[in-house]
Amino acid sequence: MSFRPEFTAEHFNSRSPDHLPGLIGIEILSVTPTVIESRVAVRKELFAPNGFLHAATVVALADTTCGYGCQAHLPEGSSGFTTVELKSNHLGTTREGAILCRALPVHLGRTTQVWDATVTIEGSERKIALFRCTQMVLWPRSA
Repeated sequence: MSFRPEFTAEHFNSRSPDHLPGLIGIEILSVTPTVIESRVAVRKELFAPNGFLHAATVVALADTTCGYGCQAHLPEGSSGFTTVELKSNHLGTTREGAILCRALPVHLGRTTQVWDATVTIEGSERKIALFRCTQMVLWPRSA
């Protein structure tokens, strides 16, 4: 497994403003070789018109966390990555506080990575979503 320690929580948080993670308010809490953790404060702007936390908010938190984890584990010489598949199961919701995401690498290959994430309500172990994504590792094109 390749882990690139220069990709810290501070690094990712500094890149978020003016992009979707910053607009939503995603904060990366920790980056280690085995887990990436993040959070977002729940606020009305992140609700669907029905008054509940929008599923896309939960997906954005999980996909961002897994994506940053993928970047921190890219093989030497690769040029980046892109999400090629994602799935989420929504088990609950919240209207206050914050939600936390904990992402774990399942497969760290040369051409793909697979990540699992669990989203919970901060201050409890109550799961509100299970998430899995596949990232395609990109390589520079030959001349």
